[in-house]
Amino acid sequence: MKPLPMRIRRFCAFITGVVFFLSGIFKLLDPVGAGLVMEDYYRFFHLDFLVFSAKPVALVLALLETVTGAALITGLWRKVTAIAASVLLGFFTLLTLVLVIFNPVMDCGCFGEVIHLTHMETFVKNLILCALALAAFLPYRDFGHNRRRKYVSFTMVMAGVIAFTVYSLLYIPLVNYTDFKPASRLLAAERFHETDGEDMFDYVLVYEKGGKQKEFSLENLPDSTWTFVESKAVLKPGYRHETFPELSFTDASGEYRNRLAVRHQVMVVSVYDVKNTGWKKWGRIAAFIESSAAAGFNPILIAASYPEALRHALDATGLDPRVRKYLTDNACYADYKTLISMNRSNGGVTYFDNGYLVRKWAYANMPDKEDLDELASGDITETLLDFSTSGKLTFKGFLLYCFAVMLLL
Repeated sequence: MKPLPMRIRRFCAFITGVVFFLSGIFKLLDPVGAGLVMEDYYRFFHLDFLVFSAKPVALVLALLETVTGAALITGLWRKVTAIAASVLLGFFTLLTLVLVIFNPVMDCGCFGEVIHLTHMETFVKNLILCALALAAFLPYRDFGHNRRRKYVSFTMVMAGVIAFTVYSLLYIPLVNYTDFKPASRLLAAERFHETDGEDMFDYVLVYEKGGKQKEFSLENLPDSTWTFVESKAVLKPGYRHETFPELSFTDASGEYRNRLAVRHQVMVVSVYDVKNTGWKKWGRIAAFIESSAAAGFNPILIAASYPEALRHALDATGLDPRVRKYLTDNACYADYKTLISMNRSNGGVTYFDNGYLVRKWAYANMPDKEDLDELASGDITETLLDFSTSGKLTFKGFLLYCFAVMLLL
């Protein structure tokens, strides 16, 4: 088979490389979210025993996509890269074909949280990439020669990618593509909007059994063979629909306390993995709650647990009894999915003001006393704009750096 002209082959390889690179970077932007998608794949294929490895595996696959994409763009190791890209595309295409056939309720996760595609759209996208790959690589010979200077550009880009990955693992994503994004307003702040006090929503609980999900009302709960997934609010007939993130949580008695989060200057500390939270982290969380209250904020501790389990987990840490009592007495409870959507960091802090999301911090950089004093006396709008804009500009700058180095150096 006679190959296409080299320029056409390189162009096809370049387009394929761009898609690979962006797909990997968007996953590295939010490693926790990529891990959640991998968990969905494990459960779909009945590999629940591998859930513990979801985040590391998702991270490795994202790095592999990114490296493959950068190699395709810069034109390095062309034969090896062509084989690697072909294998990955073949695997992804077969995987998305299975999704098209069975149509599970899940996201493919091809581009992380940044771009959401249906299973059919993902399958068509992969078919197009396969066609580009065939045009670029067949007959897997005569790929041309590497340019030596591209080794330098590839190394510089990979150094940036590694730094970006480390940052994403330690802190929350630079840009938030979930419903809990800066300036979003909580559903609890809208529940009584224009209704003269009448509740616009009904609560439903989502349970799963045999790979299928079903909604139940509070008055008609399923038996113990069903697994709880999440709770959500459904708009009653006759009311206009708008999308608001829902932070639904209860106190120790089981009473919903959602409206506590829509007060003035609320600091929500969310712990979605209670069992793997050590005594040092719990101690720091307790200290933060005390210091934020002293600074004039309304702190709320929300755990993805229930009172007995939280108490048992805290007892196992060996913390001072007074600290344990302080935490359990002030804790509220929500489901795992809600908390990990709101803040990707276990023990992270989310700042709300009158129902509007102002800012987030990972556990690693939660605000200290000086930060809290500055926030308490500062302008809410300025804080929100600084947080939202700085992350977007940093991420765009990183992408611009990568492509400028790969294309111009």
